[in-house]
Amino acid sequence: MLLLETCQLEGIVSMPSGVFKPYAGVSTAVLIFTRGGSTEKVWFYDMEADGYSLDDKRTPTDMKGDIPDIIESFRRRREENPGDRKGKCFYVPAEEITANNYDLSISRYKEIEYEEVEYEKPEVIIRKIEEIEGRILENVGELKGMLK
Repeated sequence: MLLLETCQLEGIVSMPSGVFKPYAGVSTAVLIFTRGGSTEKVWFYDMEADGYSLDDKRTPTDMKGDIPDIIESFRRRREENPGDRKGKCFYVPAEEITANNYDLSISRYKEIEYEEVEYEKPEVIIRKIEEIEGRILENVGELKGMLK
């Protein structure tokens, strides 16, 4: 509440769990704010990687992850004014955050698009398994014949 009303909360970078392993495995967020003023809207960024593996070993992957994109997106945020909540970054109005009891979790505001997946009927899957199993038994029979 205090950050939104007495400071200008510029942005929130939501970091994945594992960024601070082996010390802590919880997800973390970086808050970017300017002292004084008030907040009209907050820029959110959903960071997926920091350039290292997210396990206890923290081995280097590309050693950059999303960090260059975070910096560039933050610099361009006012010109681009991202509003698509399915993207990596987007704005949320301060009124909406207030209405959500000052919840600053990106998961509260990010829209996730689910793709419907159609599976074959169990009978069809079982038939395919039986066909594959039959071919395997034929091949095993051939191999046994070669060993004699």
